[in-house]
Formats: sequence, C-alpha cells, structure tokens
Amino acid sequence: MPDRRPLIAGNWKMHHDHFAAIQLTQKLSYLLDRDDYDAVDVVLCPPFTDLRSVQTTLESDRIPMALGAQNCHWEDQGAFTGEVSPAMLAKLNVRYVIAGHSERRQLFGETDDVVNRKVRAVLAHGMTPILCVGETLEEKEAGATAARVDGQVRAGLAGVARDSVAGMVIAYEPIWAIGTGRNATPDDAQATIAAVRATVREVAGDAAASAVRIQYGGSVKPGNIASLMEQPDIDGALVGGASLDADEFARIVRYR
Repeated sequence: MPDRRPLIAGNWKMHHDHFAAIQLTQKLSYLLDRDDYDAVDVVLCPPFTDLRSVQTTLESDRIPMALGAQNCHWEDQGAFTGEVSPAMLAKLNVRYVIAGHSERRQLFGETDDVVNRKVRAVLAHGMTPILCVGETLEEKEAGATAARVDGQVRAGLAGVARDSVAGMVIAYEPIWAIGTGRNATPDDAQATIAAVRATVREVAGDAAASAVRIQYGGSVKPGNIASLMEQPDIDGALVGGASLDADEFARIVRYR
C-alpha cells in the first residue's frame, strides 16, 4: 500500500478568541517535538478571527504545523456580507480549508453543489480542501451509509482534475458521532473509508485513489486514535472537541 503520510487536523469550531488561540498554539508546540512532526502532518483550523494570530505565531516561532480554515465562500470577492473568500485565506498562508463539514451541511443548508464549488475554489488558489462526507443517524439505521457517502464524494469531486484529487484530503465524519461521544468502531470506519477510496478510484483513477488521504472524524480521542490509525485505509483524523485542549490533542498526534 502507498505510504500516505498521516494528517491530524484540529477543528476548533466556534471556540477561542485570538488570545486563547495563541496560547493553545504555543502550548501545543511545547508538547510536540521533531519526531512528531516527522511522523505526522499537524493542521490547526481556528475560527476566522484567529487566523492571522495563529499564522504569525506559527511563522515567528517556526512551528512546523500548517494553518487551516474551517470554511470559505467560492467567489474571490463580491457582495457577500459576512463571507470570507479563498483569495483572502491564501494571503494568510492558509494551506487547508474544510469544505462541507457536517455542521455546515446540517445547520446552514450547504448542498453538494455548494460544497463542490468550494472545493474547486480552494484548489484554484493553491490550497488543499478537506472534503467532508458522512451520514445521519437515520441514514445509518436505514442502511444507507454507503449510498449517501458515495453520492457526496462523487458530487464533491465533480469537475476536479485527477491530479488535484490525488492531493486532496477527504474526511469521513459520521454526523451521528460528532460531539456525541459516540464513534464508529475501527472496523466500521475502515469499511466506509475503504468504500470512499473505491469511489475515488471510479471517479479519478487508481493513482488518485492510492494517493488521496482519507481521515476519520467523529468523537476522536486519545483513547481511540491508535485503533483507528491501525486500519489500512485511515490516513488521519479530523478532531473536534479534543483539539481544544493542548494536552489531549498532543496525545492524539502522538498516537503511534
């Protein structure tokens, strides 16, 4: 199997002002060492108001973590009050942008078409999308997980060049597991993520399917990260609540 470097991303959601964000970034940097950075790509995804502060902290202290954003609009500029464009994020040296997080889909009505526009806009500005897919509890109980996730992957990758797909990140985050304390078993997560990779293979070919990194997200904690990462198709984690605590997040990064 190709050596896909693990990627652990912390999604801080709507938490931490810029002072707290700086403190968390610095504390995390004290807890991690060169061996950790050599083994895992670490990404911090703070709220928009924290991006500049975290950027300057990472760069001035030469901390080898990447900066990520939680969302963006698909246009470069325009009359879209309250939105942030991918061009603005690129100027802040943002490297990753989450697209289609379940909370955006569920709470803000983002459709597959909207998510696809965001994916293509992020790529157009030289950043890497983290395309999120996942099923609701109702879909899971109805046995519709595979169909739902397959459809989201196909829609999210529509119009994306094969070589661009290869460099992307896809996060499987079952909606029923986010913030609930519940999580998919490692075997279940592996089965769905293997199906995601199979869909990528159908859409973009063998090379893209072998290269794309697919994360698991949904109540990831220090206690379950190692068993998840043992699975052959799981290449990292999109971490929510546990990323808000430097000690907890560092333990996740140091899962090996």
